[in-house]
Amino acid sequence: MSYLLSLLIGAALGSIPFGLILTRAAGLGDVRTIGSGSIGATNVLRTGNKKVAAATLVLDVLKGVIALLVCQYLWGRDAGLLAGLAAVVSHCYPVWLGFKGGKGVATAAGVLLAAAWWMGLIVAGVWLATAFLTRISSASALVACAAAPIVALLAGDMNLALFALVLALFVAWRHSANIRRLIAGTEPRIGKGK
Repeated sequence: MSYLLSLLIGAALGSIPFGLILTRAAGLGDVRTIGSGSIGATNVLRTGNKKVAAATLVLDVLKGVIALLVCQYLWGRDAGLLAGLAAVVSHCYPVWLGFKGGKGVATAAGVLLAAAWWMGLIVAGVWLATAFLTRISSASALVACAAAPIVALLAGDMNLALFALVLALFVAWRHSANIRRLIAGTEPRIGKGK
């Protein structure tokens, strides 16, 4: 029962479409009609409003943090990880938006930060370094997510490494179109339109 409740809590939190809510509240229209059509912070940035994009990023991260920490507090680490995974999946496939959401990067970052703060900070550092070098959000997300299981493995936490690997594979799968554009050299850079 605790696992089912964890799934439901994680899914409920993850499905809140902050990118869509904030862009509409700011009078920027429907973020799904621009760029990639995603509700995530990178696509919100394409509206030109950095404050709304930053707020979307923070709130999407918090979805993962809150889902994991609440369920971990109530029912233990495994329940927390399950809730975190549900938050990421439901961010990507929110029932309220016809299962068309974001790419899951910010929410996954929140889950990793809540699961092990040190790993979350290292992964965030990898994202920032890659973003600085490439100016490509998707490349930064893919490299950072790929680093997470390696960091957990090096720290000796096999369960966390396996969990981080599942998240990394899911995020990579959500970025399949981005990967094709990266290979073709046509992926847009941060701050540029698609």
